[in-house]
Amino acid sequence: MKAFVGKIVHTKSLNEFVVLPNGYILVDDNGKITEVGENYVKGNNVELVQLNDGQFLMPGFIDSHIHAPQFAQNGLGLDMELLDWLNNYTFPLESKFADKDFASKIYKNVVKTTLALGTTMASYFGTNHRESTLVLAETAVAHGQRALVGKVCSCRNCPDFYVETEEESVRETKLYLQQFESQIKSPLVKPIITPRFAISCTETLLKSLGDIAKSRNYHIQSHISENLGEIEFTKSLYGGKSYANIYNDAGLLTNKTVMAHGVFLEDEEVKLFAKTGTSVSHCPASNTMLSSGLCDVLRLLKNGVTVGLGTDVSGGNCVSIKDVILRALDVSHHLEFIKKQEIKGTGKISTTQDDYVPLNYKQAIYLATLGGASALSVDNVVGNFEVGKEFDALLIDTSLFPMPNFVLSEMIGQNFSPEEKVLELVQKFIFNGDDRNILKIFVAGKQVK
Repeated sequence: MKAFVGKIVHTKSLNEFVVLPNGYILVDDNGKITEVGENYVKGNNVELVQLNDGQFLMPGFIDSHIHAPQFAQNGLGLDMELLDWLNNYTFPLESKFADKDFASKIYKNVVKTTLALGTTMASYFGTNHRESTLVLAETAVAHGQRALVGKVCSCRNCPDFYVETEEESVRETKLYLQQFESQIKSPLVKPIITPRFAISCTETLLKSLGDIAKSRNYHIQSHISENLGEIEFTKSLYGGKSYANIYNDAGLLTNKTVMAHGVFLEDEEVKLFAKTGTSVSHCPASNTMLSSGLCDVLRLLKNGVTVGLGTDVSGGNCVSIKDVILRALDVSHHLEFIKKQEIKGTGKISTTQDDYVPLNYKQAIYLATLGGASALSVDNVVGNFEVGKEFDALLIDTSLFPMPNFVLSEMIGQNFSPEEKVLELVQKFIFNGDDRNILKIFVAGKQVK
C-alpha cells in the first residue's frame, strides 16, 4: 500500500474541478485507489510518498486519437489540405510498415515519447499491416502504457502500393484479433476496430467491421467530418447519405466508438452521436494545421456528446496532450471572436449564440483526462481519482525549469485560500510548463517514469 500525500487535483465532470490542498490517495498493491481524502494520518505498512510545496498530483493525460506510424513524418506536409497530405506523405510512409523492424524502431520512439509527455493512455491507429500493428501493441505493453491499438482497414481510394481488398481487410482484422488475444497478455492494452474512414472503405467492408465489433463488443475508432472536401467526396461515394449515417448503418456508432474531428457535424448527426453514445476526439492542432476548420466543442457537449482530446499526430504537429489543451483553448477563444462580431460603425456587439463563453483551463483539463477516458469508454477504470479506479497519475513539480520557483500570492501579499494557491500551480504548469515538470508518471499504480 502507498499513500500519496500533498496537493491533489482532478475532475468529476466538465464543471466539477476538485482541489485537495492537503490531500492523500491510498493505492493498493494492485494499483487501485482505495481511499481519497484530506489530512492523512499514517497507517501501518504504508509507504509514504510525500509531495513538496511546489508539487501536485493530477490524473494522467489521455490521447484519444493518434496515428503511431505518422510520428516519423511529424511536422511535414502541414501546408497541405487533408487529402493531398495523405497522398503525398502519409500513404507512402505507412506502406513502409510492412517491415516489422522499421515499425519497431518508430513505435518504440512514439510510445516512449508520449509516455514522457504524460500520456498514460493512447488510442493508436497502426497501419494496414497486421504484424507490425501487433508490434505496436507489444511495445505499449513493454513500456507500461495503457492503450487501444487498431489495425487500419482500407480497401479503396488509396494508392496501389498501400491498399487491401475487402476480403483481405476482413480476414486480416480477424487474424489480428486472434493473435492479439493470444500474444498480448496485459490488461492495459486492448484491440480496437479501425476503419480508416468512409472514403477508404466500401459499404460492405464497413458492415463487416461493424459485425466483428458487435461479436465481442470491441472498441471502434475512425474519422468523421474533418474537412469540407472530404465530406463532399464521402457523400458522393454513398449516394448523398450523411457521414454519420454511413457509419451508423454499418453498426459502427456505439457507446464504445470514438470518432476523430467532428468539425462539421450536422445537427441531426450530433443527435445521432448522443443517441448512440458515440464520442468525438477533438484534435485542434490537426484541424488548424491541415486547414480543416474550428470544432465547436461546447456545441457537442451541450448536446450530450462526450468529447476527449487527441493529438492526431501527424496532422497535429505535437505529441503532447498538454499542448493540445492550449490549442483547444485557442480554438474556443477563436470561436468566441467569430460568434461575437462588432457591427461596423455602431460599436455594438452582435452575438450569434447565447453569450458564448469559451472553454476555461479547468474544463480543458477535464477533456484531457476524464473526458478522454469517457470518450474511450474506460471512465470506469481511469480518468480521475475515484475509489476503485486504477491509479494513472502525473506528479507535477512546478519548481523545476522552466517554472519559476515561487508562488505569486506570496510575492504580492494576497491572502489566497489554500485552494487558490494550488490552482496557481496548476495554471503555471498548464500555461507555462512542459515535460520537464512531469517528475513521475504512474500507470495502474506502477511508476513508468
